[in-house]
Amino acid sequence: MAKYETLIPRFVSYVKKNTRSDENSTTIPSTQSQVEFAKDLMAELKKIGMQNVRLNDQSGYVFATLPSNLPAGKIAKKVGFISHMDTADFNAENVQPQIIENYDGESDIKLGDTEYSLSPKEFPNLKKSKGHTVITTSGDTLLGADDKCGIADIMTAMEYLINHPEIKHGEIEVGFGPDEEIGTGADHFDTKDFGADIAYTVDGGPIGELEYETFNAASAKITFKGKDVHPATAKGVMVNALKLAMEFDRQLPADEVPEKTEGREGFFLLLSLDGAIDEAHAAYIIRDHDREKFEQRKQMMLAIAKKMNDELGQERVIIDMNDQYYNMREVIEKDMTVVDVAKKAMENLDIKPDIYPVRGGTDGSKISFMGIPTPNVFTGADNMHSRFEFADVNTMEKATDLVIEIAKLLGEEAE
Repeated sequence: MAKYETLIPRFVSYVKKNTRSDENSTTIPSTQSQVEFAKDLMAELKKIGMQNVRLNDQSGYVFATLPSNLPAGKIAKKVGFISHMDTADFNAENVQPQIIENYDGESDIKLGDTEYSLSPKEFPNLKKSKGHTVITTSGDTLLGADDKCGIADIMTAMEYLINHPEIKHGEIEVGFGPDEEIGTGADHFDTKDFGADIAYTVDGGPIGELEYETFNAASAKITFKGKDVHPATAKGVMVNALKLAMEFDRQLPADEVPEKTEGREGFFLLLSLDGAIDEAHAAYIIRDHDREKFEQRKQMMLAIAKKMNDELGQERVIIDMNDQYYNMREVIEKDMTVVDVAKKAMENLDIKPDIYPVRGGTDGSKISFMGIPTPNVFTGADNMHSRFEFADVNTMEKATDLVIEIAKLLGEEAE
């Protein structure tokens, strides 16, 4: 029997709901399915006994409060736990989870009736799930473990604390938000409404993950203006926009791409390229942990565009560049309390903290710069954003334990 009997059915019910976000949308949330899911979560929060359950119209976040049960006069830091409702850009319609109990850690797991299997040879993390309950996809969709594992972990932890008032804790704030996968989820996060002093995004992967260092991130959308004429009379007249795009990319460092970098090494990533002779469009993302190197990367792209335009004698390479988020370490390292509490909570649970720089970002990257230090912790999800996504239920239980233990520790430190 699972340690938390509502955890598996709760998670399965969540992933069956398509909440894929849409980067081309202009609404908040970006999809109506997230609005409907938010309403479901609000109803569930009220049902388990959370208070002040509300939908923040500014951000699309569902917020709820678990009041302090500390003795009168004792005040603890208000802690927040945050997860996101949306799933990534992969088929999320008709998700059919497969539950494998007591997985042997060696066998391939066939994904439904498809040609695909989840193999520990290809995905070594599966070996760590030996003896555990594993939930996979049926091969046609992602699972949605990112980040419905996090939502299920938080919801289950709140339910447990409500049902076990002997565990003393300060005020706890919960936030379930939209559109993290398209990078806009925390843009309008209302820190005043949320009200926490410190917070954690429960949006990581395997057990032990504790992340407080992320990339600095920017996007660059580039328009290449060509001149299309009949090829028979093109000499000295035609300007091929597709060739301009190829030349621009050639001038970027060939080895500074995701497939050739690791750790704190930054990169440029060409996400898309389309167009014709007359006009072409390219989309890039720029990433680096070091703020100075990040700024240098942006300036490099602008310098390449200027050089090409100067050589062409007119502006044919036009860049629209925007910062997306920054390395939360800049904020958190000024006061490591929020990290130290999570580390101590993990150690109390015999979990070895796994701290490393994230080659990505979380909603906490933005929220930290808004005034609430917000590192990221594990959820039990793995192989995110693909048909090979899976959830380790035993790790989900540990993540639920962690939420409870953090709240308990802060309660014990109340003044």
